[in-house]
Amino acid sequence: MTLSYRQPGVVLTDRRFTVPLDHDRPEGETIELYAREVVATDKADQDLPWLLYLQGGPGFGADRSVGRPGWLGRALKEYRVLLLDQRGTGHSTPAGRQTLPLRGGPADQADYLTHFRADSIVRDCEAIRAEVTGGAPWTVLGQSFGGFCATSYLSLAPEGLATAVITGGLPSLDAHADDVYRAAFPRVERKVAAHYARYPQDVERARRIADHLLTHDVVLPNGYRLTVEAFQSLGIVLGTGDGTHRLHYLLEEAFVRTPQGHMLSDAFQEQAQGMLSYARHPLYALIHESIYGQDGRPTAWSAERVRAEFPRFDAAKALAGDEPLLFTGESIHPWMFECDPALRPLRETADLLAARSDWTPLYDPARLAANEVPVVAAVYHDDMYVDTAHSLRTARTVRGLRTWITDEFEHDGIRTGGPRVLDRLLALVRDEA
Repeated sequence: MTLSYRQPGVVLTDRRFTVPLDHDRPEGETIELYAREVVATDKADQDLPWLLYLQGGPGFGADRSVGRPGWLGRALKEYRVLLLDQRGTGHSTPAGRQTLPLRGGPADQADYLTHFRADSIVRDCEAIRAEVTGGAPWTVLGQSFGGFCATSYLSLAPEGLATAVITGGLPSLDAHADDVYRAAFPRVERKVAAHYARYPQDVERARRIADHLLTHDVVLPNGYRLTVEAFQSLGIVLGTGDGTHRLHYLLEEAFVRTPQGHMLSDAFQEQAQGMLSYARHPLYALIHESIYGQDGRPTAWSAERVRAEFPRFDAAKALAGDEPLLFTGESIHPWMFECDPALRPLRETADLLAARSDWTPLYDPARLAANEVPVVAAVYHDDMYVDTAHSLRTARTVRGLRTWITDEFEHDGIRTGGPRVLDRLLALVRDEA
């Protein structure tokens, strides 16, 4: 059953599909997928080509937008758009602390979650494509992790694609998680240095907050334990277009004077818990490192191990001297499963996933080298989340891929400059630019 309804300028239709949990066992257990079809009101009766949008993540449901903002408005000029909640997210059989116990204990949960990587997402897309498009290939727009999925799509089922458009999401085809994080920490340090250059007053503010956390046990209103490492992880926003400004405004209202002395303000704590909690996207924390698992080696809490190779990120050492406190970026650590109440029940499950060594390849370099699908990728200069050098090396591997390398946008360019970004990429992939 489908349900259609309207928002300003668009007609929306809820779509639900049933797919195998394990596509290698189509007769086995099934899960439900949810997607939202979007079409411009004045084109609702037209036979339009389809564009499938694959959200960044992993572990995030598709955008819940109103009307036709940003890139979506540009896409709706010529496409009917499908916003897919990838398996385990949004309304697609969600996976988190409340639902995973239905699977059994931690070992059963970990086995279940091995089916939530890019290869399974691609096979989901192929399973529903016939029903959505009548069998015609569609254009895929992959943002960040969605670009990783699009690259898997080009590897596993290129016959399903008319065009592939990737924004900030060309992955390394062979890097282990350790390689990814060894490349990441220096990029993060550059972003932090740029933040302090813009807002030099934040150097002392960040040090003061970190010092307070070293000497006080702070539990946020939602039960999140705010440690120094957790505070440092707020630096994940520095890879977005407005992230440096958001972090600055958070830091400037950190303290208030109380009868007990200066304490972290309610306003600071409320904002911090919203930025730190994984309650809305627990799957991101659970399977994040597994998206780099391909070669038989466990990821083994890679970001935590590699961070130790970069002592400048040690808050206690920075505070003992006169160094600025360094924030961290996009990385998942064991302590998150102790600090975050949304993750605490899943710590053993996360440990089991980190120890797995049976991850299978997600990309096929030989097939990519023979690619015939028109494909284009926006590569953001010094992207904090996806290493530029890794992306460009992959770009050279994919036959016919055209790149647009730009420093005009950060990683979220499709959000902040959506119409211009999508216009540029569609022109490139069509040889119109």
